[in-house]
Amino acid sequence: MNLKLQQKNVLITGASKGIGLACARRFKNEGAHIALVSRNDASLNRAAESLGGAMVFAADLSDSAAAENVVCQAEEQLGPVDILVNCAGAAQRTVPEELSPEIWRAAMDAKYFSYINVIDPLIKRMAARKKGAIINIIGTGGKTPVPVHLPGGAANAALMLITAGLASAYTAQGIQVIGISPGLTNTERVEEGLKAEAKRQGVSEADALSNMVAQMPLGRLTEPDEIASIVAFAASRYGVVLSGTNITADGAATPFVV
Repeated sequence: MNLKLQQKNVLITGASKGIGLACARRFKNEGAHIALVSRNDASLNRAAESLGGAMVFAADLSDSAAAENVVCQAEEQLGPVDILVNCAGAAQRTVPEELSPEIWRAAMDAKYFSYINVIDPLIKRMAARKKGAIINIIGTGGKTPVPVHLPGGAANAALMLITAGLASAYTAQGIQVIGISPGLTNTERVEEGLKAEAKRQGVSEADALSNMVAQMPLGRLTEPDEIASIVAFAASRYGVVLSGTNITADGAATPFVV
């Protein structure tokens, strides 16, 4: 299917690795112009090189001023942003007995506000242009509590709410806002989470991973490219009717009716 994304300007946060980088690769293959955002210059440059070149912006998106500056620079250098893919930020995985108010607050800064700080200035620009798409990569922890991911899950749940709410407010102005929640995906973040899960279970990281995979109907982790394909479809004109939805993409590992 031709998604008709040629010449679209796409801003991707958390784009130096994992799902964000897979999305960048997919949009570039579709003929879109892409700009990558991440905290680390070296990681960004490696990602851009792996893509055969891309515009890059290094920023800590938990800082609202830095995030707004990225939006301004991207629109100045790339042109009006047609599609925003939010994939930045990951909350620290922590066993419940080690949680503190500071860890809960840090999770909101790392995930929730890293998204909000980019969405807020950009969705207003999109509304003025009467077009745009915002795809939020969230996570199933926002629907099903995970013992070692409670602060991150709370941030994910908040992102699901604002995805539905912003879609309700802005779809009539030509903007689609869609949330996609992958389950366990074969990225560096799974490796980070395994340490906390292994500690909680009192097993090795290898055994913790085996226990997780054993509960998955697919019998394997999701691959980043699989999520990227869903993102590209959702961001295309074919995804308009999905606006306001939060889509679980985990191979029936956590089946939902709503």
